[in-house]
Order: sequence, then structure tokens, then C-alpha cells
Amino acid sequence: MSKAKAYAAFNPHDPLAPFEFERRELNATDVQIEILYCGVCHSDIHQVRNEWGNSSFPMVPGHEIVGKVINLGSEVKKFTIGDNVGVGCMVDSCRTCPDCLEQQQQYCNHSVFTYNCPDPHSNGTVSNYGGYSNHIVVEQDFVLKIADNLDLAATAPLLCAGITTYSPLKHWKVGAGQKVGIVGLGGLGHMGVKFARALGAYVVLFTTSANKVEDAKRLGAHEVVISKNDDEMAAHTQSFDFILNTVAAPHNLDAFTNLLKRDGTLCLVGVPDHPHPSPTVGNLIFKRRSIAGSLIGGIQETQEMLDFCAAHNITSDIELIPIQQINQAYERVLKSDVKYRFVIDLASLNVETA
Repeated sequence: MSKAKAYAAFNPHDPLAPFEFERRELNATDVQIEILYCGVCHSDIHQVRNEWGNSSFPMVPGHEIVGKVINLGSEVKKFTIGDNVGVGCMVDSCRTCPDCLEQQQQYCNHSVFTYNCPDPHSNGTVSNYGGYSNHIVVEQDFVLKIADNLDLAATAPLLCAGITTYSPLKHWKVGAGQKVGIVGLGGLGHMGVKFARALGAYVVLFTTSANKVEDAKRLGAHEVVISKNDDEMAAHTQSFDFILNTVAAPHNLDAFTNLLKRDGTLCLVGVPDHPHPSPTVGNLIFKRRSIAGSLIGGIQETQEMLDFCAAHNITSDIELIPIQQINQAYERVLKSDVKYRFVIDLASLNVETA
């Protein structure tokens, strides 16, 4: 066992605070990682505040983890000491179901998530602890390689925000000759814009904020539509092949299904804390449109995404913070006061006992 330092939530109401615990001993195929950076995902806030109703405390959040390999189990073949690596939303799965065999571990009914999930190495009696900590032990098949040319801090959000947007764009075969919409310019949306542009699509960003127009174009959007402007929305009726909706707050989906061509798809990746208003079925039936959803990506696809980012020099736009500012960061996320992802510098954990 090895002691770890972290910040944890002890209940849904109080601020996160310092916490110490023990990581498991390395098994033969485990990798021990010194965590250098961890992104702050909106789902961390949902989980910490028990907004999805499944939280277990104490909870160490964090599933956008980047660091360096510092120790290896005796049978590890994929990594060496000093490698730059990442860990995303999953740290294990059943390995035998159809989803796992097709490299879609995120849909496995027995996926082991990086935090707030029973740890099978403790017979399920202890919850996993995530990346707001100084090190982690993960089975090698769920550790990802990070190319040397990528900035490590700005790479951290790729492990969730990146793969959450890359996976549906690839699944629906977004590319040259297509018109693609991205709804929302936050942690997810800004990655959706970057990926859709790099894949060759004509990219339109939908936002309710006029002050985001210039930044959306800087990130790669060809065009920006203020979604509260009925005339701007109407000008795009029945013109989109695919729209990726990253907004996690309930809203009227009809405004976007109206913009799809025949056979177009509106894909949802944001999980609101209560349901969207029911969509108008006629908008789907009369143009054979679809409303779909997508959940991160499998390990193979996540590695593909990281390699794509290395080849195209894509990382997240981030604001780096010390762990001591995590509670203020949560409040700023809720106000959309970040461009576009907070990342924790875990070296700041050492300040607690300095």
C-alpha cells in the first residue's frame, strides 16, 4: 500500500478539503502513475453534489488524468518508467462482453469508473478514488500513451472532454463536404469545434452568448449562430448533416432538429440533472431525423484520439489552478467563467504540508 494525498468531498454540501488514503499494492499488470495534472469536468460537480443521486463519500473526483509512470507491475509490457501517460473515465471493465470485445468498454455493464465506483480490488467494499490526488494505480490496459509533443496540462481534458466529442464525430463519419453544428462553447464544445474543423467539415457554432463569436472563430468555427435569434436559426433550416449538442442544461431540442437535413442526426453528450422537454415527434418522422446520444469512447478509440491530437497539434484551452482553488473553480464552472477547462496542477498538493 502507498499513501496518497488528495482533495475530497465528504458530503454533498461542504467544500472539498484535504484527504489522505492508501492506494493498493501493484498487481502484476498494474502501472503506478505520478499525477501531474487533472482536468475539472462538470460531471465532477454533479457527482460531488450528488445531483445524479449515486454519490458515495468520501469522494476524490477527477477522471482527466495526466502524469508519468513511476512504477510497474512485474508483467507490464506496454509502458516504461518515465512515460507520459493518461487515464480517463474508466479503469477496468469485464473484458468478455460484446461491448468489451468490440473495444467499446464505455458501454460495458460492468465498467469500473475512475472514481465513485466500487473498486473490484477491494471486493467492492471501497470506492475508487480519482485524479485530484498525487498518484494512482491503474491496470495497464486502461492507461493511455501521450505523445511528447503535446503539452501535458492542456492534454488532461482530452481524457474526457476530448474523447466525448471525438467519438460521436467519428461514429457518424463527420468529414469533408459535411455541414456540422456544435451547440455550446464550453469545455466540450470548444473541443468539438476543433475536432470537426480538423476532420474537414464546415463548422457552425451555436451559442446564446454574442461575446463568444470571435473566440469560436479563433477555435475553428466557420460561422457562429446566436441560437436565441430566430432569424439566424431559420437561415439554417434543413441544412445540417450532423449536430453535436454539448449543453448539459435542459432545453428545447426542436430548435436544432429543425435544422437537420433528411437523415440528419442530433447527438447529445451533455447529461442534464433533469430531462429535456419532450421533442416534437413530427420533426423526426417527416425527415427521418434522429436524436441520439454518445458516451466517451473505448480505450482503443481514446488512444486514436490522442494520436490524432498529436498529429494535428490539438489540445484544450485551459486555465491552470492549484488544488487549493478547486472550490472557487467549481463556482466559476457553474457561471461558465472559464476558457475553457480548469486543470489542476497537482504539484500544489505539496503546499499543504510544506
